Amino acid sequence: MRAAVLHETGQEKLEVLDDVEAVGFGPGKVRLRIRATGLCHSDVSAMNGVLPQPAPFIPGHEGAGEVLDVGDGVTGLSAGDRVLVCWLPACGACPSCRRGQTQLCLAGFLNAGTPNFKRPGGDVFGFAGTGTFTEEVVVGAGCAVPIPDDVPFEIAALIGCGVTTGLGAAINTARVEAGSSVAVIGCGGVGISTIQGARVQGAAQIVAVDPVASRREAALRFGATEAVAPDGLADAKQRITGGEGFDYVFEVVGRSATARTAYEHTRRGGTLCIVGAGAMDDHFQVNMFELFFDEKRILPSMYGGGDVLRSYERAIALWRAGRIDLDLMITHRVRLEEVNDALDQMRTGESLRTCIQL
Repeated sequence: MRAAVLHETGQEKLEVLDDVEAVGFGPGKVRLRIRATGLCHSDVSAMNGVLPQPAPFIPGHEGAGEVLDVGDGVTGLSAGDRVLVCWLPACGACPSCRRGQTQLCLAGFLNAGTPNFKRPGGDVFGFAGTGTFTEEVVVGAGCAVPIPDDVPFEIAALIGCGVTTGLGAAINTARVEAGSSVAVIGCGGVGISTIQGARVQGAAQIVAVDPVASRREAALRFGATEAVAPDGLADAKQRITGGEGFDYVFEVVGRSATARTAYEHTRRGGTLCIVGAGAMDDHFQVNMFELFFDEKRILPSMYGGGDVLRSYERAIALWRAGRIDLDLMITHRVRLEEVNDALDQMRTGESLRTCIQL
C-alpha cells in the first residue's frame, strides 16, 4: 500500500512508498480506507520536531474515508460506513473525561508511541496515533466517527481537525460575545475557521492579521471586516478600539512572539486565546504586575476546547445551513505523489487548506 513517510525528524521531504502495511488490527480496532486528508500545519510541526513524534512516521491526522473491517467488540461501526478520523478520541473513563473535558483526554496521545504501520525495514508510526497520508490505516474504534452521507470526504476531513479547532476556539473557549471586537493573528486554515466562528458568534469587528497578502484577501471572504499585515495591527487597534485593545485576540501561530503581540493588543479585562501549537522550549512571558493589573484572561484552546463529537455535529449543521463556508477553504487538491509540493505551498502561505485525494 502507498503512504508518505518521513524517515527522520528534521527532514523537509516525504518519500511516497508502496511497501507500507497497516498493522495492529484486532479487538477494538477498525481498518479504514482513507479517501481524503487535509494538510495541517501540525504535520509540519511534527516533521521539524516542534511537536514530539517518534520517527519514522506517516504524517496526517485530518482524514476521512470508509470502514473496511471492524475488530471484535466494536459496536456502532460496520464495513462500508463513512467516517472522519478523530485523532484525539475520548476514553470516557479518565478524570478529564469524567469532568466533561474530553479534549484533555490523554488516551489518544498514548497511541502516538505505538507503531501502526510497518515496512520491510521495520516499524513505522502514525502521527498522533493515526497517520492519514496513506491509503489504509488501523485505528481504535473511537477514532472513527460516522458522518452523514451528504458530507463529502474532503469536507469531513477538515472538520476532523482545523475547522473544529478554529470554530471551537471562538465558540467554546473564548465564547465571543455579539457586538465585540476581535483580532485573529494567523490566517491559515485554523485562523480562517476562527474568523468564521467569531462571525457566527456575532462579533462586530473582526481584524485578520497575516503577513501573506493572499491569506489576508481570503480572510475578508470568510468574515473578517478588515485584514492587515502584522505591522498594521497597532493602527487597527487605535482606529477600532480607540487604543484600548480588542475584546478578544486569537493567536493561531504557535509562537511566543506572536502570543506576546496578541497579549499587548488585548484590552484590559479582555481575552487572549492561544490556539496555535508551539514548541516546548518556546516560553511566553508576562510580568506579575501586568498579569494582576490588566486582568486579561489567557485561555489556551486544545482542539476547540470542548467535546469534539458535539463540535463535529455543530460544524456540519453550520455548514449545511450556509453559516460557514468549508468548500472554499480548500484552495488546492492534489494526489499523494504531489504531497511535497503541497507542503511547500503551505509553508509559504500559498494555500489555506490542501486536500490530498486518495
